[in-house]
Amino acid sequence: MTTPEFGSLRSDDDQWDIVSSVGYTALLVAGWRALHAVGPHPLVHDEYAKQCVDASGDPYLSELLANPVTSGDQTAFPRLYGVQTRFFDDFFRSAADAGLRQAVIVAAGLDSRSYRLEWPSGTTVFEIDLPKVLEFKARVLAQRDAEPKAHRTEVAADLRTDWPKQLKTAGFDPRQPSAWSMEGLLMYLTGEAQDALFARIDELSAPGSRVAVGALGTRLDHQQLAALEATHPGVNLSGNVDFSALSYDDKTNPAEWLADRGWVVGPVRNTLELQAGYGMTPPEVDVQIDSFMHSQYITATKG
Repeated sequence: MTTPEFGSLRSDDDQWDIVSSVGYTALLVAGWRALHAVGPHPLVHDEYAKQCVDASGDPYLSELLANPVTSGDQTAFPRLYGVQTRFFDDFFRSAADAGLRQAVIVAAGLDSRSYRLEWPSGTTVFEIDLPKVLEFKARVLAQRDAEPKAHRTEVAADLRTDWPKQLKTAGFDPRQPSAWSMEGLLMYLTGEAQDALFARIDELSAPGSRVAVGALGTRLDHQQLAALEATHPGVNLSGNVDFSALSYDDKTNPAEWLADRGWVVGPVRNTLELQAGYGMTPPEVDVQIDSFMHSQYITATKG
C-alpha cells in the first residue's frame, strides 16, 4: 500500500486538493473515521467518510477499508479520531441546545456534520475551506443524494487571507452568537496565521458565541511515531505522510489567548480524559501516543 509522497517544506501561500499536502490529511482522517465506524463500540457513525475515500480512489486507504482490522494496535488512530469527532459533535449539540443558530466549521475538510447531526430548524452551517476541497466533498455527497440537515453554506476561502469578508457575503451575521469549530487545524498554521485567525474569530463573535478547538496532536514528531511503530507494529496508519513536515510549532496556547481576551474557557482536556468521560479505559498504546503528541481539547464562551 502506498500513499502520496509529500515534500518536507511548506510555503506561505501553498495550495492543495484532497489528495495532496494538508488536504490529504483530511482524507486520511476520513479513512480513520470510517474504520472507527466498523470497529468495536464506535462513538460516532460517519457513513459519508467511506464514500469520500471510495471516490478518491486512494489505494492505501481503500485497502485499509477493504480489510479493516477491528482489534489490536491498528485500531488506535481510528479510535482516537472517533473520540475527537465525538468531542466536536457534542460541542455543536450543546451550542444548538443553548439557542445558537449559526455554526462555522473552520477548515471543514471532509467534515460531514451538516449531514449527520440533527440541527434545529433555522440553523445555518458555514463550511470554510479551499475551493478544491469543498468541490470534492460536494460532488461526492451529491452523487449519493445526501441532503444536509441544516442550511449548509460553503465559503471557499484561504484562512491565511481576508476570509471574514467572504463569510459575511455568504450570509454570516456577526451580530448573532455563533458556534465555531477548529478541529485538527492549528498545527498547520504558522504562529502569525494562528493569531490572525483567532483575532478574526474574536471580532466576528457576538457575546454568547462559543468556540471549540482541538487536535489529537499539538506536537507532531514523525520520529517518535516511527519508534512507537517499532514496539507496536501496525499502529501507524498514516502511510508515508509525515505530519511534522506539514506543521508548525512555537505558537500561543489557544486557551491562554482566549482567556486573555475575555472568553470564559472551560476545562482543557486531553484525549485520555475525553475517553474516560465517555466511559472508556484508554489502552496503553493510546497513552503512549498522547505522551508525545500532546492532545488538547478546549471550549470557550465569549462573555
